[in-house]
Amino acid sequence: MPGTTQPAEDRSEDGSTNAEFGDNIDATTFEQILEMDDDEDEREFSRSIVYDFFTQAADTFRKMDEKLEEKDLDQLSALGHFLKGSSATLGLNKVKDSCEKIQHFGAHKDETGTKDEPDDEVCLSRLKTIIAQAKQEYAEVEIALKKFYHDPEV
Repeated sequence: MPGTTQPAEDRSEDGSTNAEFGDNIDATTFEQILEMDDDEDEREFSRSIVYDFFTQAADTFRKMDEKLEEKDLDQLSALGHFLKGSSATLGLNKVKDSCEKIQHFGAHKDETGTKDEPDDEVCLSRLKTIIAQAKQEYAEVEIALKKFYHDPEV
């Protein structure tokens, strides 16, 4: 929230972030985003990027639900690819990895993207599972990031 400062326990001696992101968020990648902030107390730049991602992710998951219902594998693959890139930019490892699997399953591949899977129903079943997983992983990082930015909603 503007005007709030990050508690001392969330910072190391060198001023870097020590927020408890676990393996959900790559601290090094996220730290690079934070370095672009003009004011470490306000963090307007990084906050805007993160909160724009929240909007983008919610919209993309809504589209994924629609395309899953329509059984549109090509669009699901494209949506997975899109959200994978955004997630990677912020260092959201688990979300990125799940979105990569969405991309693969939508492209009639296995989760590694190396083996073909010609059966649409198998791909759709896998997509349903991995999209639910990605949504859960996203929910976890959204909470962690909102806590980091001292969002009163959390």
